[in-house]
Amino acid sequence: MVITSYDLLKRDIELYQTANYDFKYIIADEAQYIKNNNTQNARAIKEIKSETRFALTGTPIENSLSELWSIFDFIMPGYLYNYKKFKEIYEVPIVKDNDNWAMNKLKMLIEPFILRRTKKEVLTELPDKTISILNNEMQDEQLELYLAYLNNARKEVQEEIKNSGFEKNQIKILALLMRLRQICCHPSLFISDYTGGSSKLNQCIEVVKDAISSGHKILLFSGYSSMLEIIEQELKKEKIKYFKLTGQTKVGDRIKLVDEFNTNEEIKVFLISLKAGGTGLNLIGADMVIHYDPWWNLSAENQATDRTYRIGQKKNVQVYKLITKDSIEERIYELQERKARLAKAMLSTEQTFLNKLSKEDIMALFE
Repeated sequence: MVITSYDLLKRDIELYQTANYDFKYIIADEAQYIKNNNTQNARAIKEIKSETRFALTGTPIENSLSELWSIFDFIMPGYLYNYKKFKEIYEVPIVKDNDNWAMNKLKMLIEPFILRRTKKEVLTELPDKTISILNNEMQDEQLELYLAYLNNARKEVQEEIKNSGFEKNQIKILALLMRLRQICCHPSLFISDYTGGSSKLNQCIEVVKDAISSGHKILLFSGYSSMLEIIEQELKKEKIKYFKLTGQTKVGDRIKLVDEFNTNEEIKVFLISLKAGGTGLNLIGADMVIHYDPWWNLSAENQATDRTYRIGQKKNVQVYKLITKDSIEERIYELQERKARLAKAMLSTEQTFLNKLSKEDIMALFE
């Protein structure tokens, strides 16, 4: 038996080839790491000889159907044709044209080779989880800033796409979208002299106060560490005890914070950066999750929620997503839902990202 990592495998691939190994089985755990057929990870593992291959993953479709093809290209090379033909027959008709025939045909081809288990099927003892959307509306200076920036951003994107095309401007488009998202969270995230308020921050603090008075413990996630700093100041004003975890938190401190939060009833709120705390933490001491801002990647949000919705949780879990009305956040949420429906139709995974969106999808975000 050989146990290795994807990083080691691509480094050691010549050793496997020189020794001319012919394995009985290859099992690719976390197979989303071979979702991109052009990466060294995918190329290396596909070069090793074996009689039978298995792929294990919770997210076989993260960004596009091409990832499903890449995984099948590992376990059953040629079964779904080469990628060019797969794209022509299945991916484009399904994604662009919502072709039900192509979708059903692809499902029929892959279903005999997929064994799927959901969390509810495996962890039957888990309590209920309820997800609610809480809307807020920008007011006064925040709203004026947003509308002005939106108007300028829309014109700039249209001009850039017209002059040099969509592909060459993805980074710039993402930066403009990020500014709009930051204004929804709190304009001071990038406007240093901003002195106005934030409707979302006000709503968030009210939700936190009500939850604490009802006896709940809360995980509060944001994609922006700087937003957590602003929330931190508000919690101090309200004399609410909290912990904070970001990418700057040392590993040893993370463990101490997690253990104390789960056992100390005086600590009511845990502020967590989505990227730093989305996986690997057991925080079943909480029974409420607040997602302050919607993330492009819906599975990242779900993984963050599952820091408390996991083995050992005895209480029902309430999840709140704070969405600013008539803003890019609504567009992102609608986009997430639309892409999620497509993914669910195939394999019930829920991810999307900017570089997989069409020009029409991108422009809809600026509406």
